[in-house]
Order: sequence, then C-alpha cells, then structure tokens
Amino acid sequence: MSAAESSPSAAQSRSPDAAPEEATNRRPSLLNVALSVFLSLLVLGVIGYLTFDASAFWKMVGQVQPLILGAAVGVAFARIGLGGARLSYVSQGRLSLQGGTRGQLAWDFFSSVTPSVVGGGPIAAFYVARDQDITVGESAAFMFFCILLDQLWFVVAIPGLIGANFYVDLLPEAAGAVGLWSLMAYFVGLMVWAAVYAYATLFRPRLLLSIVHWCLQWPYLRKARSRVMKEMRSYVRRARTLGTQSASFYINGFLLTGVSWVARYALVVLIVQSVYLNVDALTLFLRSAAMMLVGLIMPTPGGSGGLEGLYALFVGPLIPPSLVAPTLLTWRLLGYYLFIAFGAYLFMHQIHTHAPPDSTPSPTAPSSSS
Repeated sequence: MSAAESSPSAAQSRSPDAAPEEATNRRPSLLNVALSVFLSLLVLGVIGYLTFDASAFWKMVGQVQPLILGAAVGVAFARIGLGGARLSYVSQGRLSLQGGTRGQLAWDFFSSVTPSVVGGGPIAAFYVARDQDITVGESAAFMFFCILLDQLWFVVAIPGLIGANFYVDLLPEAAGAVGLWSLMAYFVGLMVWAAVYAYATLFRPRLLLSIVHWCLQWPYLRKARSRVMKEMRSYVRRARTLGTQSASFYINGFLLTGVSWVARYALVVLIVQSVYLNVDALTLFLRSAAMMLVGLIMPTPGGSGGLEGLYALFVGPLIPPSLVAPTLLTWRLLGYYLFIAFGAYLFMHQIHTHAPPDSTPSPTAPSSSS
C-alpha cells in the first residue's frame, strides 16, 4: 500500500451537493426501518396470538436461568466485536478495531432495512468510507472480501447440515422430502454463486469493473458514471492486493467468520435454554443454522416477517408452544432490534457530523494514489 493511499488526501473529496442528496434519501431509509419493524412485530404478534398461554408462560418465567440469559446477551455483543475484528483484520490495519466495530454495526443496520437477498455490506461501504476518511472503492473492497468469507462459510456449513440430517431431525416434519431437496438445490446455487464471486474478487476483479461499466450505459445511471468508475478502479486496486495475500490471511479471516456465525446460531440456543433446559441443544443449534441460511433469501427488509415464520417452523416444534413467542421476541431483540437502534444512532450521528458548511469549499486536488 502506497503512502499516498494511506494519507487523508487519498480519501474521496466531499461535494457540497451531497447534503441535499442525503436529506432526500433519509426519508426512504426511515420508511424502510418502519416497514421492517412493522413486519417483524406483525408476524410475531400473530405467532403470539396462536401460541401464547399466559399461565404456562409465567410458570416457565419462574424457572428462568439468569446466567444462561446473561450469556446470550454476552454472545450478542461478542458477535459485534468479532465482526469489527474481522473488518480490521481484512483491512490490514487500515481500520482500527473501533472503526471496524462501527462498520459492523452499520453493516447490520443496513442489512436490517434492506432485503436479505441484497444485504447491507455494499451500502455500509459508504458509511465506512466517510467514517474512516478512505475512498469508497477501498472500503468496498474490505466489505466485498468479508462477503466472500461469508459465502465460503455457507459453502462449508450447508453440506454439513445436509449430512447432519441423516443423524438428527434437522428439518421439521412439515418440510418433508421436498424441503430437503429444496435445501440441496439451494446449496448447489450457493456453491455456483460463491465460485463466481471468489473468482471475480480474487482473480479477475476487472470482470466486476466491466459489469459495472456496462450497467452505467443505462440512461438513468450515466450521470454517476465518472464517480462510480473512479471508485471501482480503487476497488480493483485493493482487490488485487487482497488476492495476493498468504494462505494464513484467508484461514484467519475464515476462522473469524466461522466463529461469528457460530455465535449467531448459539444465541438462539442460549435464549431457549434460559427458559427451557430440556431442549435438544444439538438439534436446536443445527436448526438455527438451517433457519438462518434459508432466511438469506427473504425479500423483506432484514428478513422481517419471514424469519419470524421460520423460527416458528424450525424452533417451535422443539419447545412448548407457550414459549415460542417470548423466545422469538428475545431473539429478535438481541439479534435484530438492537442493531437497528445502534446502527440508526451511528448513521444519524455521521450525517450531522459530516454535514458540509454553508460556504462552498475550495476544489480539492485529485488524489495521486495508485
């Protein structure tokens, strides 16, 4: 990495026109947050109406295991730190642990207000770029590599889950043979996607540059061609650097990714065990993993509504009906609403912090980084 690339002058210059654009985009963002929370609470309310039994619930509350519930809270926050550590590690020190943690919170926030099939990584790249004063292309390279690590984790996890189905009751009875074959088809599709993504990111980053260039031929996108192509060239340079790293770099990054996803699965197990110790922990853990993998293709913001339904489908049969809604609410509080609150604070704080002055700044000399 060159000295110019490491200096603040390499960061993308701020345009005075950015403020109106951000103000225009703020309202849709708030609408997305409201829609996401509404869908989540709506489905949760329906599940509660169908399954909740007050007398059975209060009886179970008296048996709550505070240490296990505290461990669940600890795991929820540990996952944030693990995500920040991964971003800092992938950036090779360009992002501090604190900066990486803010980036992870922004990523989780944008994931909560965009469809699961889109994810929040590409949007969070803009937040990280402004927060750390680096180019969007460089920030996007960090995010895209983390997304690649996630894809590789899925490729490892899905075959393991399919194999585990022969030894434990992984899929609920309602899924049957159709569910198993659908999961296998999903695995094949994810394998193909991961292979293409890995190839483009590590070996042919210019392939993505060509795709973006083709997309920018569309009339509605031509105005952004100059800025986007500048950032994409920065991404290509950073992706090339990532593609030349040692095997240990990828192994360590993959291990951080794996631990982070295991923490997601363990969160469900700890929440349920805090009120119901008789649950089969291994089956619950594996079903949690399967549930979250299926949730990746939800079209709603943050998978809201769909994930609540999947929880009732995968986890519900393993616990008393009266505990489905309370444990689901606790899981979404620690794994969803928490990140909306933290992410929204960071996002709004950045908007106010980086608001441009009233006077128009003098033009900034172009960066000499290469």
